[in-house]
Amino acid sequence: MDSTHHESMSFSALLDPALLHSARNIYRTFYEVHPEEVRRPIGMAIDRYTHRGKLIFGTKPVLLPQECFIPLNQIESDLF
Repeated sequence: MDSTHHESMSFSALLDPALLHSARNIYRTFYEVHPEEVRRPIGMAIDRYTHRGKLIFGTKPVLLPQECFIPLNQIESDLF
């Protein structure tokens, strides 16, 4: 039996468009400030209430209860 959970569920159905907008702004700002950064994040942990976020460069995010994870492909989808 497959040991992976249904973690690859559709985030778009759950995601507040305002959170996605904030995530894109944070992502864009990070790369404007750090243009030398070559590692690609897997996504971003973003607070549902304050809209403060941090890029996740590891393999699996550890989230606080008020945070949600936005995968990189969703952040980049309309960015460029």
